[in-house]
Amino acid sequence: MMRVIQVGLGGMGNTWLQTVLASTEVKFAGFVEVDPIIADKQCSQYGFDRNLVFSTLDQALESVKADAVINVTPPQFHTPISVRALDAGLPVLSEKPLADSIDSARVIVDKANANGVLHMVAQNRRYSPHAQTLKRVLRSGVLGRITGVTVEFFKGPHFGGFRDQMAYPLIIDMAIHHFDMLRFFLEAEPITVFGHSWNPSWSWYKGDAAASLQFEFSDKTGYNTHVAYNGSWCAIGQETSWDAHWRFDCELGTLTMVNDQVCQKIGTNELQILPIVELPYSNQAYLLHEFYEAVTKRLTPATTCQDNLHSLAMVFDAIRAFETRLPVTHSVE
Repeated sequence: MMRVIQVGLGGMGNTWLQTVLASTEVKFAGFVEVDPIIADKQCSQYGFDRNLVFSTLDQALESVKADAVINVTPPQFHTPISVRALDAGLPVLSEKPLADSIDSARVIVDKANANGVLHMVAQNRRYSPHAQTLKRVLRSGVLGRITGVTVEFFKGPHFGGFRDQMAYPLIIDMAIHHFDMLRFFLEAEPITVFGHSWNPSWSWYKGDAAASLQFEFSDKTGYNTHVAYNGSWCAIGQETSWDAHWRFDCELGTLTMVNDQVCQKIGTNELQILPIVELPYSNQAYLLHEFYEAVTKRLTPATTCQDNLHSLAMVFDAIRAFETRLPVTHSVE
């Protein structure tokens, strides 16, 4: 069994607590939580030993023997926690986004490279059964080349906390998932982005909670695909699924993923509702298993910090496009 320290027990921390507790490969060595009220509540709810909950990662590292760290802190704390773990020689599985700025993200990547220690980002939206179904159809080539992609995401959650204070909550906190999925589905990298953001008058967020973006992607052969992304984090009324609604316009037909249902239409054939693939693991459980395999067998997972830097760069490219009102060229250099 791989022993982990989880840093951050509130909010999204619950999902990871439940995921680790359900695992047959990973168990807890200890925890870090700065808020004693949250620490007491979670120990009561999950039956943890309160003596294994520390207020700093340094205290946890001095007190328990661990093989890895799961970082579930707010984005502004991702870099110091991840760097401290990497300096201790412990692999890190971190919640998205990789960091709260591209410069902070590069600090993590540079540290992981210098120390030769794994840092993996939890991009769980790649690993839902319906997303994997869509990916298999695209990879099969049955629809030919993709010319355009339309992504629509509309949700109105009231999380509270740090998200309400973000300058661009939709793009930083949620669209990072969809941007990462675009790279995953297209097997290509963005080359330019243009768009604008705004905050509806009824928004409960401090920053812009709605956006419209145009991306151009290019694959290894130089073939370009155009993407339209429209979303709101304070939508009222009809909502999409968490994974968004997707339409791929291809040379031989169309492929859609709407409300987690995958459909294809080739030429004049009838619309087909495709069976969803069965997965032994999905979402966070998939990521935890992949992390375990990577650490114990020295394998390279898909969403390393080195790869995920490109997904995060899309976020900050979009923000630069909002603020300059000019097309932005993608770069992680």
